[in-house]
Amino acid sequence: MDANLIRRIESFLNKSEFEGLKGEPATDEDILNAEQVLNVKFNEEYIQFIKLFGGAFGGFAIHAFKNGSLLGKATVVELTHRFRKAGEDMIPQELKEAYVISDDGSGNPVLMNKEGKIFIFWHDSCEVEVLHNSLQEMLLEYFPQSGGYYV
Repeated sequence: MDANLIRRIESFLNKSEFEGLKGEPATDEDILNAEQVLNVKFNEEYIQFIKLFGGAFGGFAIHAFKNGSLLGKATVVELTHRFRKAGEDMIPQELKEAYVISDDGSGNPVLMNKEGKIFIFWHDSCEVEVLHNSLQEMLLEYFPQSGGYYV
């Protein structure tokens, strides 16, 4: 992620009215353990984000290990296990090595793959939709150059 984008996110998350949207930064050990447990490789942009902000708001909740208090306690590991157990036989091939970083509030998981693409899995129809081609692309939508926030 570029430095200007990181500064805009930091500025937003460090405002007192948004303090519950920033978690505790992930450690290398947290990341390695989760990758081993889930048998995945996290995308570098996701790693950078969670090492800086923990589980934090980035346009929607981006879960990690120690999330901001307003994001809930579910970790990326718990969310991914829940998704995999709920419908092993329904998971499309393109999501088999993805991990759940969020949900849309209606039970539809938001996943990321090792290449960094962000998907939503519509649980009612078992369809997959690409939401963003990268985390940076998504973050730029919510934290535009102009400095305004879409929240």
